[in-house]
Amino acid sequence: MHPVIESALVVAIAEIGDRTQLLSLVLSARYRRPLAITCGILIATIANHALAGLIGQWIGNAVEPQRLRWILGLSFIAMAAWALIPERLDEKQTATAKRGTAFPATLVSFFLAEIGDKTQFATAALAARFDDVLWVVLGTTAGMMAANLPVVLMGSFASHRFDPRWARYGAAALLAAQGALTLLGARLL
Repeated sequence: MHPVIESALVVAIAEIGDRTQLLSLVLSARYRRPLAITCGILIATIANHALAGLIGQWIGNAVEPQRLRWILGLSFIAMAAWALIPERLDEKQTATAKRGTAFPATLVSFFLAEIGDKTQFATAALAARFDDVLWVVLGTTAGMMAANLPVVLMGSFASHRFDPRWARYGAAALLAAQGALTLLGARLL
């Protein structure tokens, strides 16, 4: 169960203030259909993270353990630096959200927004580290939902009362610790 907890924690913290969380807020404000939006986020996340997890597992099996430890450790440290950069939602993602009904708009826009995102890279790195795609994807999906569900349910209420800068700092610290511990051969939890 350890990969689930660590994966959920890493992704939940990294997701706060992320562009996909901003997208959740936009979709919530536009459609006001929390169940449809939540289902779209869930299915898009499972599909995206399953793909990332399979790629991560393949890399984990293809690279010798000592080299993999360095690659993963440095990857987590790079993601820590990436987490410090404020995210913005671009016009293309917002335009995609304006078409269709809430579920398909969420499914498509969330899946596309997650491609190349730090949480997708974190999923691949965690799958390579733990070599257990199912539990890692379950954990990263739980972390994604934990970070996005409150945004969907509370809409713009939460966005005015939360400073995402502190979440970025927390995510960067967690990812940096994960990277340092990986380089040292230890685990975060």
